[in-house]
Amino acid sequence: MIIHMIPAATTREGILQSATRLFAERGFFGVAVPKIAEEAGVAAGTIYRHFASKEELVNVLYREWKTRLISHLLDDFPFAEPPREQLGAIWRRLGAFAREHTDGFAFLELHHHAPYLDAGSLALERMALQPVVTLVQQAAARGVLRAGPPEVLIAMIWGAFVGLVKAARQGYFELTDEALAQAEACCWDALTPPQED
Repeated sequence: MIIHMIPAATTREGILQSATRLFAERGFFGVAVPKIAEEAGVAAGTIYRHFASKEELVNVLYREWKTRLISHLLDDFPFAEPPREQLGAIWRRLGAFAREHTDGFAFLELHHHAPYLDAGSLALERMALQPVVTLVQQAAARGVLRAGPPEVLIAMIWGAFVGLVKAARQGYFELTDEALAQAEACCWDALTPPQED
């Protein structure tokens, strides 16, 4: 009898893929470890050979997907361009990431700021947000964007983007480049100071 051993790296990757999909669909509390094991085609005990707990698993996933998103947004970013072009670049890159990694994006959206995220995951979240905070602060200081806490403006942009992705995921429309550009223009208009007559 020949027994074929599956490499540990392959098993771990299968667990992470299955967990991403399930956590994106059902949330952290809606998924039990045996269900992840079933989806990954492994025994439940196998998961605990790779991750000490479900909390560790979700944090490993969170850091992996957040790192991918940061890289997608910031690699070769046009920091020297005016704020309008920088915001457009962020928006387009977010759109490309959300289309290419639908489960990964949904997973991140469901789990950011969750109480089970550990210090490493929360630190990565703050690090990911800092370049955007700086962009918004600088643009507001120059009068290009409305004055106020940058977190408020960022929340408005993020909320609009997430709403688009969710609506597209539910089949209301296709998340095309044209739809993204139209929404981005509306967000820009909402964030800029009113023009004086």
